[in-house]
Amino acid sequence: MTVDSYAFLPRAFRTMFEAAPRFEHEPVWADFTKPLNEARIGLLSSAGIFIQGEQDGFDIERERREPTWGDPTLRPIRSDVNQADIGATHLHIRTDDLLHDINVALPINRLDELVADGRVGSAAPEHFSVMGFQENGAEVWRTTTGPEIAARCHAAEIDALILAPA
Repeated sequence: MTVDSYAFLPRAFRTMFEAAPRFEHEPVWADFTKPLNEARIGLLSSAGIFIQGEQDGFDIERERREPTWGDPTLRPIRSDVNQADIGATHLHIRTDDLLHDINVALPINRLDELVADGRVGSAAPEHFSVMGFQENGAEVWRTTTGPEIAARCHAAEIDALILAPA
């Protein structure tokens, strides 16, 4: 299956994004020595998920006006959230599937099954959602969003955070 990251953008933007500079760097890696069946695991989705009635959706109106900007803010998602409470705002993916099954982009129920089976020690009390496809918002990610996610992970004693990219 081919993934077209530009499918939901006006065609003229594709050339602009494909011509953008690419950065080469070594992968970031940290050894994970704790047994998985003793570890607390959190999830991070880049699908623009939020809890309807409790949180604002991501700012796609500004992104429509400024196509290289992406909303760099964070939405904590309770681990016991109900599917009916899920909303999603993202201009670069179709959100229909995850609105029917959150596990498509934030596999909360699959993680709970692994915990119930004893394969994972515990699930984090909250998971995290951001809106991926950042360009001009990346500086806010480095200075604000990323450190906030890290602080919340440390406070909740999360041993590993799994990225579920959209």
